[in-house]
Amino acid sequence: MRIGDYLDSTYLKTPKQSGFSDSETLEEVHRLAREAVEGKYFAVMVRPDYVRSLRMLIDELKSDVKLGTVIDFPEGDGGLNAKITEAQKAIADGADELDFVVDYRAYKNGNHEKVSEEIETCSRICLKNEKIVKWIIETAALTDDEIVGLTNLIREIVENKLAEYPSENVFVKSSTGFFETPNDEPNGATEHVIGLMMKNAGSLSVKASGGVRTKEDAEKMIELGVKRIGTSSAKQIVSGKIGEGSY
Repeated sequence: MRIGDYLDSTYLKTPKQSGFSDSETLEEVHRLAREAVEGKYFAVMVRPDYVRSLRMLIDELKSDVKLGTVIDFPEGDGGLNAKITEAQKAIADGADELDFVVDYRAYKNGNHEKVSEEIETCSRICLKNEKIVKWIIETAALTDDEIVGLTNLIREIVENKLAEYPSENVFVKSSTGFFETPNDEPNGATEHVIGLMMKNAGSLSVKASGGVRTKEDAEKMIELGVKRIGTSSAKQIVSGKIGEGSY
């Protein structure tokens, strides 16, 4: 097992959140990409504003590291049209993988029809363009029953309505890393949460994100069956050190 093969090395802070300038943020995501190329991680994951620039960089480096971005991030409540517009631009800019935030509040409020339409429509756009699509369900905002229900809903849509596409190219992902929990409670990839997702994802893949900061954390997730791990601590994980931050 080579841990780097599972890692999506991630930087999703805005300049306002990090205190960096726009140019410093661009430098940081370029550093992240070069680190991913050097470490041979599976992917680098950034906000949509940086996709075009990183596409050029990764191509210049002649690397097969995948380039991912986030859509309707981090709240997931922008609506279908906003998700489509953002996704189409990301694809045009050269993204290989798109991680959408599910409108988890709509799901919790019982508006499953709205959520289902967004999942089917956006997944189809990605899959027909031969992109990987991941659905972030924000597990810290959900009860166990809701985690099970939403994971099953995504699986049913993909397996029944998008059956012409490889179902393993659709992921269910645990967390944005930005959801604030009380008393520093876990906001993402616990063994319990990932276990629930794995049991209900069927033929879909699962991505663990949020709180994976050590090699031991990553190994536990891989043993549970996840195909990918989203983390801002990729270099520390590979080197056996402890990463900082919540993602």
